[in-house]
Amino acid sequence: MHKRAPLIIIIALLIGAFFLFDLGRFLSLEYLQSQRAGLVGYFQTNPLSMALGFFLAYVAVTGLSLPGAAVLTLVAGAIFGIFWGTLIVSFASTLGATLAFLLSRFLLRDWVQKKFGDRLSAINVGIEKDGPFYLFGLRLVPLFPFFIINLLMGLTAIPARTYAWVSQVGMLAGTLVYVNAGTQLGQLESLSGILSPGLLGSFVLLGLFPLIARRGLDWLRAQRVYEGWEKPTSFDRNLIVIGAGSGGLVTVYIAAAVKAKVSLVEKHKMGGDCLNTGCVPSKALIRSARFLSDAKRASELGFQSTEVKFDFADVMERVHRVIKTVEPHDSVERYTDLGVEVIQGTARIVSPWKVDIDGQKLTTKNIVIATGARPFVPPLPGLDQISYLTSDTVWEIRKLPKQLLILGGGPIGSELGQCFARFGSEVTIVGPGLLPREDKEVGDLLIERFQNEGVQLQLGYRVKEFRVEEGRQLAVCCKGEDEQLIEFDQVLFALGRAPNTTGFGLEELKIPLTSKGTIETNEFLQTRYPNIFACGDVAGPYQYTHAAAHQAWYTAVNALFGSLRRFRVDYSAIPHTTYTEPEVAKVGLSEKEAQAQGIEYEVTHFDLAELDRAIADEAAEGFVKVLTVPGKDRILGAIIMGEHAGELITEFVTAMRHGLGLNKILGTVHAYPTLSEANKYAAGEWKRAHAPEKLLRWVERFHSWRRGA
Repeated sequence: MHKRAPLIIIIALLIGAFFLFDLGRFLSLEYLQSQRAGLVGYFQTNPLSMALGFFLAYVAVTGLSLPGAAVLTLVAGAIFGIFWGTLIVSFASTLGATLAFLLSRFLLRDWVQKKFGDRLSAINVGIEKDGPFYLFGLRLVPLFPFFIINLLMGLTAIPARTYAWVSQVGMLAGTLVYVNAGTQLGQLESLSGILSPGLLGSFVLLGLFPLIARRGLDWLRAQRVYEGWEKPTSFDRNLIVIGAGSGGLVTVYIAAAVKAKVSLVEKHKMGGDCLNTGCVPSKALIRSARFLSDAKRASELGFQSTEVKFDFADVMERVHRVIKTVEPHDSVERYTDLGVEVIQGTARIVSPWKVDIDGQKLTTKNIVIATGARPFVPPLPGLDQISYLTSDTVWEIRKLPKQLLILGGGPIGSELGQCFARFGSEVTIVGPGLLPREDKEVGDLLIERFQNEGVQLQLGYRVKEFRVEEGRQLAVCCKGEDEQLIEFDQVLFALGRAPNTTGFGLEELKIPLTSKGTIETNEFLQTRYPNIFACGDVAGPYQYTHAAAHQAWYTAVNALFGSLRRFRVDYSAIPHTTYTEPEVAKVGLSEKEAQAQGIEYEVTHFDLAELDRAIADEAAEGFVKVLTVPGKDRILGAIIMGEHAGELITEFVTAMRHGLGLNKILGTVHAYPTLSEANKYAAGEWKRAHAPEKLLRWVERFHSWRRGA
């Protein structure tokens, strides 16, 4: 860093002098307008020296990222005219921008990459892959502060030569618009001239140019990506959606509601994982298991004893009855009545505008991929010798496993592990932890609860291989050099879900995937092809039913109306809940995430042991934890662990989504006694911690004075 010190001092002195001596006044539009006649006269008698001096001044201003470049561009038009003004500013701005770029790279890049390298990795990959095109897009929008582009791009790996020529080409159109506006400003002789058609036209062009430029850039991208594909002259459908899970169903629902001609293709079951193998069956099973748990706690509620007899097969039949009851909500009949053409079959995308469905070829303006995900099963040695279950197949069993081994302590493993233990299975969970992505206190509380319920935990272990010895199924688990054998009669894989990205044409269209295996999309959920979208588990970043439904609104609207206006998907307040007992619900940042991202925060904590309703319900286990901006009530995230946490988190979701702070929650009347009061009491804890002590001391004196004390 010491080698950079002289340069840093020089730059600091130059910038300091600029502000200390108020040199910015010479770059104001008013000053330059007042000097216009003299400047024009000097240019007419000394054109070369005037042009050179202006050129160097422009380079200095842009190179040091000083304010005034926009005004100088306007003045260039007023003094030099549109041709020479554009020529001078074009090259001066490129030279100055490249100088600022190099200074940023030399002074800051190493430090920034070292400190924030992990978080910048995705940006670095994107710049390496498509940096020139991305930079060109930024340069086409002159309203975006160019000095910020110069400094930020210097922190990336884009070559300086590439940066210079792309900037030269990208800024040319914007420079021309600004210089043209400057020629009109130069013609002002009085305030009435402000209403001249030429000047008004220049400012209209300034306002419209970013939109026109962005549309032009989109068109150029489309030309590049669609090269080699033949686009139909007419289309059979406005939209074809592949996959009838949450994302696909909501997409076609919206499309049909706005009278688009839409087809939904599903090769398996309507409703996707959520209805058939995920949310619905798991919550039905959890409800039955919860009843057993409550019965065992009868003495806590004042009963001497209870006895519950059950056949596990009957419990599983109830689960399927629940599925059948919910099924009509996602049925072919319902969506057909809504105006959706539902096609049972296997879809394959054969061109950006054509889908083959078991030999039937349909053309479409837009395609939405909503193919979901499947349970991940790693290729462990010995896997072919054992029978195993996943979250898809566990619903087929009718006999309660005596010894159930669960691989993975995430939401699926934790929910099902607690369930089966309550039914009487000897459950062992192997994994890095319970809910390892959550804050430590969440995992610790859940570990204590699971151990009290008889769940065996092998945390920090991983399964190395499976063996079958003398008819016994065994898992070899290791933790460092420690190795253990765990016997089981059923093993359940709960190691996450892998996106379904093969078998329907992505490879042929060369649609790229992310490092996590999901389809790569932009902020509008578009893939490599602007008319092909993806949502839900196959797109990520979340694998929640409600997140897929949330994304589906954006895919439907952007696909059908994107030529008029597109919407960036908003992930600012996406909640999730793990339905263990106690439940764990979260929205926004956790402490672990805030620390990883280097975000400063304050923590407010309220223990449910202090909540009247929780005490009355014998559910005084858990807490409400809120992260806020230091010194402010703005919510960064919230975690609730306790009874009905999934319901209670909605108040914080609403607050974050609409910019409401803890003061607003504190000022909201909550019915008594309810669990939702926990949110208000958490807000009260924050308020107490931020009480204005000095003001309160004066108030105390005021009260003493009123008493005559």
